[in-house]
Amino acid sequence: MGKRGVDILGRIDWLTIILVLILMVCGWFSIVGSSSDVFGPSLFSFDTRPGKQLVWIGCAIVLGIVVISITRDFFSSYAYIIWGLMMVLLLATIFLAQEHKGSRSWLDIGPVSLQPAEFAKFATALALAKYVDRYSFNPQDMNDLAKAFGIFLLPMVLIVAQNETGSALVYVVFILVLYREGLTGTILFLGALAIVFFIVAIKYGQVPFGIQNFSVGTFVVLLIIQLLIPVMAWFVKRDSRFCIWQAVLQIVPLVMGLLVATLSIPFKVTVLQTVLIVTSCVWMIFKGLKDMTHRYFLVSAVGVLSIVYLFSVDYAFENILQDHQRTRINVILGLEDDPLKAGYNVNQSMIAIGSGGFAGKGFMKGTQTKLKYVPEQDTDFIFCTVGEEQGFLGSAFVLLLYISLVLRLLVLAERQPTVFGRVYGYSVLCILLFHVFVNIGMVLGILPVIGIPLPFFSYGGSSLWGFTILLSIFLRIDCERLADY
Repeated sequence: MGKRGVDILGRIDWLTIILVLILMVCGWFSIVGSSSDVFGPSLFSFDTRPGKQLVWIGCAIVLGIVVISITRDFFSSYAYIIWGLMMVLLLATIFLAQEHKGSRSWLDIGPVSLQPAEFAKFATALALAKYVDRYSFNPQDMNDLAKAFGIFLLPMVLIVAQNETGSALVYVVFILVLYREGLTGTILFLGALAIVFFIVAIKYGQVPFGIQNFSVGTFVVLLIIQLLIPVMAWFVKRDSRFCIWQAVLQIVPLVMGLLVATLSIPFKVTVLQTVLIVTSCVWMIFKGLKDMTHRYFLVSAVGVLSIVYLFSVDYAFENILQDHQRTRINVILGLEDDPLKAGYNVNQSMIAIGSGGFAGKGFMKGTQTKLKYVPEQDTDFIFCTVGEEQGFLGSAFVLLLYISLVLRLLVLAERQPTVFGRVYGYSVLCILLFHVFVNIGMVLGILPVIGIPLPFFSYGGSSLWGFTILLSIFLRIDCERLADY
């Protein structure tokens, strides 16, 4: 054990630890600036948020030391068990947790409240790494791919059931991890396409196309599908003649339909577009059967499912999303101007950051944060405290810390000799990057507010401990990359 301890001290990546500790310290000072009261108790009192955060940081350091002392074989051998137990905990949370700000995601354990969704990240990363590490795993095999997707989709569904959509969206990044292991870029393309369809359908769904009874949003999305069908057919099999006829089938009748629509004849162009897409899909199915080219079936499926997705977007937006989620999306898309409600947080955050200028107002001198104008200013919106008190220079310094940490994790992930270590490393990297990108993006008003913390920076024990465990496991795995156990 002694030699093993010496090996750990000699092989652990101290640069990563130093970067994390600096982030924790900077985060604590930001919490002081955003939540302290000069007329209140001492900053180090456990009755204040800065005092409580010191406890979380101290516990996180101890927790990190404990996790790093556990061997890699333990995490590899019990990955599925850890994941299974965490899924049971997520399921139990739905029924046992008290409602807090519209969600049921926090469990009260004595004087402490913990959010299991934060700890499910490392469990999911372990299980995915264990599964992909199988010798027979093939990212092109649909059976293997479905099981891999199931590992991170199940916690995602359970967290959505807790009305914690923001935390659930983090699990989408595991697709990027699989992409590193050979997953085709088709899925990434389809995911990006789904986002584009959603935005266009919602933003322009109520905009009429001329005097006809159909919307610009529906027309544009269907047009994109029409143009993609011959292009996708070309990539399946470079049959120029077939692809040209597919393009003719989509374009010529559509142009004729638009001409008819300009004559004020009651005619719904979107119905024609739908019929043309379905016709192309049926044609490709027969083409695939004739030429024994099964990938034509995939193109047909994409076309049909795109139509189903398009016409289900409005229903999902109106009936599945909650009122505050719909309002936030409408505000970010410019469909609503709600500066006193849904847009209040973002507006106040942007005012705080803008008022900081180049060098900031100084530590504990930020009026926006000091006077509590910014809600959640020490958790989800803590970056605006940095912008106001430390200005552009302080904000750039924090961003530089995160960029350095991301690049360092990339180096560590790439140097792993095992698939297990590499997949887990990229999971840590992608989760961290998603949190930083989305959190700062929503504070700056360029992304919807989905309520996720800034890693190692925001106030709270669940996020800090969850990220500490996530990262500490990877540091232990990295320690043993050259060791023979």
